[in-house]
Amino acid sequence: MSPKPPDGLPVYRLLTGKDDAAFCRRVSEAIELGYALYGSPSLTFNGEYVVAAQAVVWPGS
Repeated sequence: MSPKPPDGLPVYRLLTGKDDAAFCRRVSEAIELGYALYGSPSLTFNGEYVVAAQAVVWPGS
């Protein structure tokens, strides 16, 4: 595995968005690139829908 993330992406990323299939795909894509989950996901309600957040990190950084 490369010591740095591809395409100039940062080592640490916080993915956020509406808790739906599109958000799950974004997290899955980060994992497929080589990122690892960092901590547990967080959820909140903004009065309209549930918002999810998941941190990911590049291994070895």
